[in-house]
Amino acid sequence: MFSSETSFWRDRLQASGIHLLLSLAIAALAALLVFGIWYPYPYREISGGRELFLLVVSVDVILGPLITLAIFNRKKPWKVLRRDLAVVALLQLGALGYGLWTVFVARPVHMVFEKDRLRVVHAIEVPLNLLPKTAPNVTAMPIFGPTRLSLRGFVDNKEKTEVMFAEVEGLPWGVRPDFWQPYEADIPAILKAAKPVSGPNGLKTKFASRAADIDKVLASTARPPATLLYLPVLSRSLAWTAFLDPVTADIVAYMPLDSF
Repeated sequence: MFSSETSFWRDRLQASGIHLLLSLAIAALAALLVFGIWYPYPYREISGGRELFLLVVSVDVILGPLITLAIFNRKKPWKVLRRDLAVVALLQLGALGYGLWTVFVARPVHMVFEKDRLRVVHAIEVPLNLLPKTAPNVTAMPIFGPTRLSLRGFVDNKEKTEVMFAEVEGLPWGVRPDFWQPYEADIPAILKAAKPVSGPNGLKTKFASRAADIDKVLASTARPPATLLYLPVLSRSLAWTAFLDPVTADIVAYMPLDSF
């Protein structure tokens, strides 16, 4: 009887272990999709993609094998056991699909230059009623990773006032598709708004205690800090810093520093 009981639990643990390995393999493929395409660095940090993905996947990966551990029994007829395992697999895949959809609709779609900052815009924040007004040369809701955009100027004071009132009501200028334009269209304004990293009024002076951290980040760019500019980056609840090339306004590095 002891041997039978041992065999019973050995079979269950073996089935659950196999299920766990398969779940981890599928989770790894999902991670490649999420972090390789939807939330590339630094968006996995700025937009909370890592935490959201881990929450979704960890629950899915843990529950599936646990259910298998509970239901697996070789004494069941093969058809019944196969049906039970298929139901578990379908439920698990359905939960994973729903979780990935949640991650997808919350994904970052643009990094938009807005006045004196860069704003990370997420798909869920974009007003759907304004999507038809997106400029033809802008992809409104890219699937394969976020793009960089800027904002066109106001055509008149009426439009400016409307945007100001909308911002008071909680609709930032940067999330509005009717103002989006290519990043390159506003490079002079971007460079004018950006501030120096070094110097008396530079970022390293303003945050002297983080100067070593700033140098460490910029070391990977192979560019002297004195030649670079920076802009604050605003996301949902986090603020980072982006470092820019002083000629092209290309973003060459990021770091988790609230430089507002």
